[in-house]
Amino acid sequence: MCPSPCPLCGAVDSYVLPVAGKQYHRCQACELVWLDASGHLAPAAEKAVYDGHDNQVDDPRYRAFLMRAFGEVLSRVPLPASGLDFGCGPGPALVAMGTEAGYEMAGYDKFYADFPELLTRQYDFITSTEVIEHIAEPRAVLDGLWGCLKPGGILVLQTQRVLSDERFRSWRYRHDPTHIVFFAEASFRALAARWQADVLFPHADVAVITKP
Repeated sequence: MCPSPCPLCGAVDSYVLPVAGKQYHRCQACELVWLDASGHLAPAAEKAVYDGHDNQVDDPRYRAFLMRAFGEVLSRVPLPASGLDFGCGPGPALVAMGTEAGYEMAGYDKFYADFPELLTRQYDFITSTEVIEHIAEPRAVLDGLWGCLKPGGILVLQTQRVLSDERFRSWRYRHDPTHIVFFAEASFRALAARWQADVLFPHADVAVITKP
């Protein structure tokens, strides 16, 4: 079997990582792990999983969770500024948090706020919390977001990072059937290098990439 090209860096040096009856692939160049397409849910089934989430805009625990990403915006992006929350979901709490802080905010979600024109505008910052692990073609999507970012802007990505193959096999994060792509620190470093950008890791599940 020929190695599958990495959907993030494009390298063709992956190996198969079978886990619990599913076939994953791991890139030896950027360390990304992705589920084989044969294991992906149909869009309707995927949305049904998201419909079951109970993320309320005013839930203090949910806001505290989002603050790991949004806190990076507050500390790095002075007002006035505009931001996009990519994958805002049915309860766009981060959009509300940004608006309350004085930012001009927009929220995009392919299931709940599908307004493609938002992806043609320019922003001072873009956040995406617990979203990129659901995206089958991360390179295309992230390149698109990067193109929406103004020079000097920041892209804040929150997702749990994969470590070793051994820990991946017993990782609870893998059990969500909508989680199909798993980033390592090396994955973000490869992405930033391709963009000729700087990347920081202020939290175990947050990466901040600054556009030159």
